[in-house]
Amino acid sequence: MGTNTLVKYPSVRPLAIYASDPNTARGRAIEQRSASERSPFQRDKDRIIHSSAFRRLKGKTQVFVAHEGDYYRTRLTHSLEVSQIARSIARVLGLDEDLAECLALAHDLGHPPFGHSGEYALAACMKPYGGFDHNAQTLRIVTHLEGRYAEFDGLNLTWETLEGIAKHNGPLITKETGVKDLPWAMTAIPNWEALELSTFAGPEAQVAALADDIAYNNHDLDDGLSAGLFSVEDVCEVPFVGEMFADVRRRYPDISESRLIHEAVRDMIGYMVADVLEETRRRLKAANPQSANEIRNLDHAVVAFSDDFRAKEKPLRDFLFQNMYKHYKVNRMMSTAGRVVRELFELFIVEPELLPKHLFAQTDGPETSVTARVVCDHIAGMTDMFAISEHKKLYQPAGYF
Repeated sequence: MGTNTLVKYPSVRPLAIYASDPNTARGRAIEQRSASERSPFQRDKDRIIHSSAFRRLKGKTQVFVAHEGDYYRTRLTHSLEVSQIARSIARVLGLDEDLAECLALAHDLGHPPFGHSGEYALAACMKPYGGFDHNAQTLRIVTHLEGRYAEFDGLNLTWETLEGIAKHNGPLITKETGVKDLPWAMTAIPNWEALELSTFAGPEAQVAALADDIAYNNHDLDDGLSAGLFSVEDVCEVPFVGEMFADVRRRYPDISESRLIHEAVRDMIGYMVADVLEETRRRLKAANPQSANEIRNLDHAVVAFSDDFRAKEKPLRDFLFQNMYKHYKVNRMMSTAGRVVRELFELFIVEPELLPKHLFAQTDGPETSVTARVVCDHIAGMTDMFAISEHKKLYQPAGYF
């Protein structure tokens, strides 16, 4: 990648020696002149926010389908909450806040409609054609599908942002897995090998990954309570969670239930952030990295929860799995959502002429790999309500003609 660092970017706060420094960023695939008022990572963050894929997150499921109510989290509100947590952690650790926030905002761009149910359905449909993975789809969006700029496809993001998107959850290539297990969309990226998929991501990407864990654990609990899938009394039976609720009640004996929930969730987020900071400082002290690249080449993540908290967290994850993600109301909703995705794919791939004209022009006949990927991109970009509307027009046309 070519350099784009023609100016020096003063940081609001001094960066730690192991932070990703915008002044030594590895550059972009298409070289561009630097903007003196914004660092490369600030520009990446701004491009993400202005992208079409980011706007569509407002209509994509977190857990509840978007039309279920306007209180529940969508992928957009979830991404904003993740970015706030990531920015806060990065600031305390002396990391580049813009890069951490950028990666948090981008991490769910590739999710199809209907959350994980939509992803499972699309992955099954795409199995004969190279598979589907939302992280790989995010990279496809920012390197190819976004069409906003005259000089390039995608967003032409920096190497640091691309590698953070690709492997914020850890290395993608190991001796056990190898390149053969990478989803097609990952290896379709120009010069994908340069992302060094066998190493860990930089520290800001690791922060974004932990911020995601913190956000969805707490906010899914909040949404589940609001939806009536379980009660405060139920969650108070869960170790750690029950302690947090009991502590709020001790401090505020007459608190209303809604405020009790918000205070307890707030305290749990604070507890998790404090644990990440303490464990990360311990790991940084032990490893003593002198650069972000040294962090990438360690044999373990440096940004992490402690083992003690991981043990405390397991009962919460188990509770949410059994009482929320597997609740019969959610199961029904997700089963229907999966059928919508599957049936749209099955129809479009055998009758690509039903696609919008500009997409049909990109296909090369029924049931080919090229057509499957066009159909996959189209469905993955849909919001929940658009997918439902398209399915209704194609499968339930009464009243449409």
